[in-house]
Amino acid sequence: MSSSSTPNRRSFLARGAAIAAVPALATVAGGVLAEPAAADDTLPDYAPIPPSALGPAVNAQGYFVGRLEKNLYWVTDGTYQAAFLTTKDGVVLFDAPPSIGHNLQRAIDEIASANGVSNKVTHIVYSHHHADHLGASSLFGRHVVRVGHTETKRLLARDNDPTRPVPDLTFETRRTLRIGGERIDLAWHGTNHTPDNIYIHLPNHDTLMLVDINLPGWVPFASFNINEDVPGSIAAPAKALTYPWKHYIGGHMGRTGTRKDMVVYQQYVADLIDGVKKALVAVDPTPFFTKYGVNTWAAVKTYQDAQVDYAAAPVIKKYTGVLAAADVYTASTAFLILESVRLDSGVGSQVHP
Repeated sequence: MSSSSTPNRRSFLARGAAIAAVPALATVAGGVLAEPAAADDTLPDYAPIPPSALGPAVNAQGYFVGRLEKNLYWVTDGTYQAAFLTTKDGVVLFDAPPSIGHNLQRAIDEIASANGVSNKVTHIVYSHHHADHLGASSLFGRHVVRVGHTETKRLLARDNDPTRPVPDLTFETRRTLRIGGERIDLAWHGTNHTPDNIYIHLPNHDTLMLVDINLPGWVPFASFNINEDVPGSIAAPAKALTYPWKHYIGGHMGRTGTRKDMVVYQQYVADLIDGVKKALVAVDPTPFFTKYGVNTWAAVKTYQDAQVDYAAAPVIKKYTGVLAAADVYTASTAFLILESVRLDSGVGSQVHP
């Protein structure tokens, strides 16, 4: 098991390889890849990543596996995360990201060999239905028991993706699994990132897994992690903190989190909400609608761009060096929060006289 905590060149190569999990960045013209842009001429510069955001180095095969507590382990490729619990009856796997892929079994084999326990995966617990977290589920065969929310089963049946078999066991609000003498508490506390995203609590291992809400050490991915329910996602960290836990698995990036990470994340989001509410009052729409006249979308776009800049700029300044990529994705997150504050909370809405 790798024990290094210093990022190395291999870590960065692994992170680069992980972009295969999102749409291809290369452009295709006439079936031939276009020439790549010169990095020093056209690509923007961003603030350095704070060392606190980076996790341990991955090994030669592109993964790191480490112990969280007792017989609970986590595995990462630097961009995605999964976890697994070794038991006397086999292994319980939590999510199966395709970017980690066959390295999931390799990580399990490594731990099982070192500890003299079974390497057979008997259960997979699904955090939610998204393919980037479940797309390697089919690698574990048909005889694994898959567990998820009832909405996860419905959405996966709709998507009809053979890499993500539907759950065999489902639940509505709460379910406690007892597998191989271990306890796993599953709960659904309402929609957040998706309608089916659940809280996975291992009380005997001081660990909570809640995917795609807080990415410890980093700001959210584009547009507030592409959250489907913004108010629900804003409320999720407070619900997470009602559980007793020491270790947090957020599903992304190269390290696990702490309760302090959750509090920092909450403050980041609160600062954006505060900035958005101020922007709704402070930014005058008149010059935008005067300039663009009947081109309503041009007026709306430039007006909202100005509101986003007003709200995001102080937050970017405050969190640069605290949360990685604050200057990369804060503006897109501010836009989604702006729309939620307007449409969900009704702030700034005016009734025509």
